[in-house]
Amino acid sequence: MKWIISLFIIIPAIELYILLLSGKTIGVGNTFLLIIASGVIGGYFAKKQGMKAFREVSDSVKNYQAPGQAAINGICIFVGAILVVLPGFISDILGFMLLFAPTRKLFKPIIYRWIRKKMKNGQVIVMK
Repeated sequence: MKWIISLFIIIPAIELYILLLSGKTIGVGNTFLLIIASGVIGGYFAKKQGMKAFREVSDSVKNYQAPGQAAINGICIFVGAILVVLPGFISDILGFMLLFAPTRKLFKPIIYRWIRKKMKNGQVIVMK
């Protein structure tokens, strides 16, 4: 729990520092345009990837299969979409990494490990 509180303080401070540094280096207007452009482009890709993930989950359910991979992809895309819309370059980079399948693969082992840990502790229950 302590690390979550730290993230809510440290990450925004780093984001703000990078935004200020960027404004000083390339100009306030260009920094603002970059933030707006990344949000719009990220929103477009989030919608596109989100609809694809929704179809995959829907197809899995229609075929009476567990939507494991598709559900994980959907969660990654959802979190990536939120990160891309937030102002800041670090959140944009992480968001885009979660939106695109090749880089999303880097995060999947972490997510699976987290889910397994929650299942061991009895915090997540899988029903058949």
